Amino acid sequence: MSFGPLEIGLILVIVLLVFGGKKLKSLGSDLGHAIKGFRSTMETERSGSESDSPNPDTGEPNTKSND
Repeated sequence: MSFGPLEIGLILVIVLLVFGGKKLKSLGSDLGHAIKGFRSTMETERSGSESDSPNPDTGEPNTKSND
């Protein structure tokens, strides 16, 4: 089942009528902030797990040094 431009436009008009312009703008903004927070948390977890995880060869924690 494929949606054409007419069906997508009709759905967007109905959503706009149900929620209103201000509510859609705030929902979009909140969604953007949530995605940004999620990405930053994932980057923090990824960088933290790389430095704290033990080295599989020696069993010692990985320590990153900038020599």
